Amino acid sequence: MHNGYRGIVASGRALSQRMRIAVAMSGGVDSSTAAYILKSEGHDVVGLSMQMYDNLAAADSPYGGCCTIDDLADARRVAWKLGIPHFTINLEENFHEKVVTPFVTGYLRGTTPSPCVLCNTHVKFDLFHQKARAIGAERIATGHYARITAANDGSFELRKARDLVKDQSYFLFELSQEQLSEALFPLGELRKPEVREIAGGAGLSVARKKESYEICFVPQKDGYAAIVEREAAEIVASGSSPNVFDLATTVARHEACGEIVDSDGNVVGHHDGYYRFTVGQRRGLQIGGTPDRTYVTDVNPFTHRVTIGPATALEKQQLVAERVHWISGQAPNDAIEVQARVRSRMADVAAMVEPLADGCARVTFAQKVRGVAPGQAVVFYDGDLCLGGGWISR
Repeated sequence: MHNGYRGIVASGRALSQRMRIAVAMSGGVDSSTAAYILKSEGHDVVGLSMQMYDNLAAADSPYGGCCTIDDLADARRVAWKLGIPHFTINLEENFHEKVVTPFVTGYLRGTTPSPCVLCNTHVKFDLFHQKARAIGAERIATGHYARITAANDGSFELRKARDLVKDQSYFLFELSQEQLSEALFPLGELRKPEVREIAGGAGLSVARKKESYEICFVPQKDGYAAIVEREAAEIVASGSSPNVFDLATTVARHEACGEIVDSDGNVVGHHDGYYRFTVGQRRGLQIGGTPDRTYVTDVNPFTHRVTIGPATALEKQQLVAERVHWISGQAPNDAIEVQARVRSRMADVAAMVEPLADGCARVTFAQKVRGVAPGQAVVFYDGDLCLGGGWISR
């Protein structure tokens, strides 16, 4: 067999017997190849695709990510080619509650949400997992680029993929021991060109399919601001989400415009909605020509002020994270040295993590890092071992 099939064995997940495995099939090359590999190993593979939002309502407004009508059709074609059963499960209501609503409330609060982490935590490895169990699946598999290994004490470890360019462990930092014990990442030992080669050799129609990098439920034409405005109006109409009701009302009434100010508080422009900006943003400021590159450094949802400044204003050496999750299930008793990242594609930076009360932690970096934005995740590593992470609060 192709050396790509060594993935499960090399990651400490050798399966000694034939199992029923549910594969989350998005219609892309990665999940399709994962299904092919497991089928080739002799397992009883079932393809499950997740319908996350109303595809018919979205038909006239192309979306930038996965789970479109075309993607679901691609998943069905691959399943037919592999000779495996395929089902589409409707998770619209759950996806809206667990991913879309936190995404919108994040922007209403002036933070920068990370919906892909929430989707993995609450949808793919929770709700999807429950559906898989209901059809008798003993394991679930996805096309993530990450690895699962066994520790000496029998616990499970999450590690970076061999292909560091494609590594997705950052988005999986909230997975529990139970979730890791029943998950498989067949692509963890492979590089992307190898995955495409395997898919092409298997005659899969998606072998050369273009990858999607955008947020799946955000329309390409209107962008995320349209989602925030629509959901804000629904919050006001339903009276739900009392913690952001006033902010939603402001947005729904189109009263979220305000000033753009520099670091000294001088007004340099105006905007038509504070929720259209995120910390670190450079494009779309519309403040006229400036001699230096200017970035958003703060978004205040109460005053509607958006503060801008030079790149140096984005540099921070310390942050506080909340809802910190340790993959081992045990938080360290004292401060520990780690490598950390505050964005999925940034380089790891040496840092010290100090546990605090109420599931929080203080992270102090060995050097200043750029792009620390409340609402995003900070993830901790020891080499290629993902230790866990938390959500940046300040």
